[in-house]
Amino acid sequence: MGSDRRFAAALALRVVALALAILLFSASLEVAGLGAARIVAAGLVAGAMLWLWNHVTRTNRQLARFVESLAAGDVAMRFDGTGGRSFAEVATAFDAALGRLRAEKLADADELRFLQALLDDVPVALLVVHASGSVEQQNKAARRLFGHDDATTIDDYRRYGATFARRLGGTGTSEETLVLRLEGRQQRAIVRTAEVSRLGVALRAVTVQPAEGAFDAVEMAAQSDLVRVLTHEILNSLTPVTSLAATASMLIDTLEPGDAATLDDARAAITTLARRAHGLTEFVQGYRAVAQPPEVKRQRFAARDWAEELVRLIAAEWPNLPLTRTVVPEDLMIHADLDLMTQVLINLLRNAAQAAGEHRADPAVVLRIAGDARHDVVISVADNGPGIPEALREDVFLPFFTTRRSGSGIGLNLARQIVVAHGGTIDIDAEATGATIVIRL
Repeated sequence: MGSDRRFAAALALRVVALALAILLFSASLEVAGLGAARIVAAGLVAGAMLWLWNHVTRTNRQLARFVESLAAGDVAMRFDGTGGRSFAEVATAFDAALGRLRAEKLADADELRFLQALLDDVPVALLVVHASGSVEQQNKAARRLFGHDDATTIDDYRRYGATFARRLGGTGTSEETLVLRLEGRQQRAIVRTAEVSRLGVALRAVTVQPAEGAFDAVEMAAQSDLVRVLTHEILNSLTPVTSLAATASMLIDTLEPGDAATLDDARAAITTLARRAHGLTEFVQGYRAVAQPPEVKRQRFAARDWAEELVRLIAAEWPNLPLTRTVVPEDLMIHADLDLMTQVLINLLRNAAQAAGEHRADPAVVLRIAGDARHDVVISVADNGPGIPEALREDVFLPFFTTRRSGSGIGLNLARQIVVAHGGTIDIDAEATGATIVIRL
């Protein structure tokens, strides 16, 4: 209250001073020969008006200073609260607002330093590509992988690989494995690209993750699995072949003229030996088919028409099997190799039909093709058979692995090769009842 009285008293004093100055000026006009007095009186009027104006516009000036501080990013300014309670309240509000901004600015700076330190220590190299073609190395991994200062444009990165340089200057989002010349030798690396925006400016973020060691480990594991399966299968075939060959040789050595029974035994042994040799040849031919990667020739085709064709193909072999097909949306288009994917789906549908037909009185198979929110195509084949035991789920995609007496063990491995060649994945849905194989393209 005292501050308000002081403000009111100061205001009244300035009004009185202005009134007196105006009276003096008016009086000087009434008396002739007081030119100098008139000038002085006019100056007093102007001074009193300025004195009053400064007093009543002080809040506006503080507001202007506050706005200017915000515009300049100066959050250290303090405001004078003397001159009345209203001035004190305004100054307190301004100081509190700047204090909050100051605290938020410090917190943002701390968070930025944390994120920068985190980004700097991420083991994956990160590059940012500008529309002008300039390239920034954003972390330590990028600087270690590509050097510090000599790679600043897209053209500079051609030394690591022409395809890689094209990806830097491309558009869209992608993830692929490229062969780059890194650290003086050819290495495989996983390259991911994405479009981002910073302060309204479109940029490309590119991560490069050398993965030669990981690929080598996977390849060694795959080779070990393949050798294990091949060794098992070939030995299984060679054991009876060796035994039959020995038996046939012994029978021929002991064959006497006119001994029809021994001759028939020798003929049967040789016939069985030939059949086993043919089976072993078929096995090796199957291995050659598995060892040759498929060549993908993509085209766009309608999922609904393709699904109906698959249903007709399976119905020709299992006319009484309930096969349900679902396509969501109905106008879904697929960009893939039609022939190869048809081969994959026929294998999966035949496996599902056999599993359900051999174990259920009410067999059923469901084919579902759908697009998801990421614009992937998800294809699933489900049956109501006994399902795939958990202990075998890691092995069913291995070449020549089969649980059927008449199976070759090639179909699922070829299916996996074809799907991987499309850049997709094929997995078993562990939560589903029966067996459900899910392909994501």
